[in-house]
Amino acid sequence: MKKKLFAIAALVAALGTSAGSASAQEVLTGDTRLACEAVLCLASGTRPSECAPSLNRYFSISARKLKDTIKKRANFLKLCPASNQSPEMASLVNSMANGAGRCDSQSLNSSLIMYRGWDSGETYISNRMPDYCAAYTGHAYTDFNSSGTMPRYVGTPEEGGYWVEAKDYDRALAEYNARLEEQRRRNRENGWLQR
Repeated sequence: MKKKLFAIAALVAALGTSAGSASAQEVLTGDTRLACEAVLCLASGTRPSECAPSLNRYFSISARKLKDTIKKRANFLKLCPASNQSPEMASLVNSMANGAGRCDSQSLNSSLIMYRGWDSGETYISNRMPDYCAAYTGHAYTDFNSSGTMPRYVGTPEEGGYWVEAKDYDRALAEYNARLEEQRRRNRENGWLQR
């Protein structure tokens, strides 16, 4: 995976230096440079502080409707000359525009609320990652799977499961299991059987 990220970085650098012997920082400027940096930063689950300017620019792009925000963000990423160099890069930009900022645990927990029934009003959080997140985090040119930074689901939807960041999974699972055990203990004390 790191080889693929390195290949993306090399392609971006090569495009920047193709005009002569100048470095990529001297050739790529403004939004073009920020777009290329954003592509690199959004491809990784671990983002160094150097990503802040490009990601701030990317996430500052918004519109009234989500579909318009996605389109504007995709157009920004397309400013990077490497974004249309291959079908894989074009699909990477598309998956980034659709998934980046929408596939963290907080976003998943708020967007995947489902109703158990129309009359009961009870809800649960689905454990099925949306297709746009699977396309983004599972893209051949991203490293979310290999770096272990993908959000993970704790528990089951039937028993109050929820999404957490990968780094918090072990702690959250222990807390979830302790909460379930305590609930089962109280149910036993009250004479209710819990399966």
